[in-house]
Amino acid sequence: MTVVEFVGCMFLAFGPPFAMFVFTIAHDPVRIIILIAAAFFWLLSLLLSSFWWFIVFPLRKDLVFGLIFSVIFQEAFRGVIYKILRRAQVGLTKITDDTTTLIENKHILAYVSGLGFGIMSGAFSLINVLADAVGPGTMGIKSGNEMFFITSSATTLCFILLHTFWSVIFFDALDKKNNFQLIAIVLSHMLVSCLTLLNKYQVYSATIVPISFICGLTGLFAFKVAGGSYNSFKSCLVFR
Repeated sequence: MTVVEFVGCMFLAFGPPFAMFVFTIAHDPVRIIILIAAAFFWLLSLLLSSFWWFIVFPLRKDLVFGLIFSVIFQEAFRGVIYKILRRAQVGLTKITDDTTTLIENKHILAYVSGLGFGIMSGAFSLINVLADAVGPGTMGIKSGNEMFFITSSATTLCFILLHTFWSVIFFDALDKKNNFQLIAIVLSHMLVSCLTLLNKYQVYSATIVPISFICGLTGLFAFKVAGGSYNSFKSCLVFR
């Protein structure tokens, strides 16, 4: 049962992102490089968050303190990768076969970098949970909640998708100098991260339901920012 649970949770969290990678990124080497670079910048934000947590000794045991600064560092490095990609965009179009797409659709870079952010974030948040899911015991038999693993996986999936959506909105906000969108991204990131603190009370519905709702709303907004419309969404569902 533990192996089945491990496989199910792994595919719940990383199945959709893997499909996104295969169908939208894997065919273009430049997109793969951008994805890896974005994942590296997320690691840098984690490194700085850890360093800051280490040097502020009196607040080490306060989880909220570490969470707030982790969000701040992640959004700061999202801005850094934006600056780098915008400066390198002209050069990138010279070394890719998908030149027209990269020039005409600037949201592709945001999407790819956001997915890189999300995948690395998801890997670090779930890898230890999946390791425990393998066994030798099963959560909920003697203590704990049997919904822990599946809730953690669903939350990880939401965060991966949210990072992708946030990057699309974030990049667009910087392009248009829309401070309202920037503030909304930071606050929504802070809100969703703080909701995960409720997991320690094992009331998982109080976490996954609002996070899923926010993820859906953010996805719709990112779709609109990227130029989507009701007609374009309906046409993509039509099989030809």
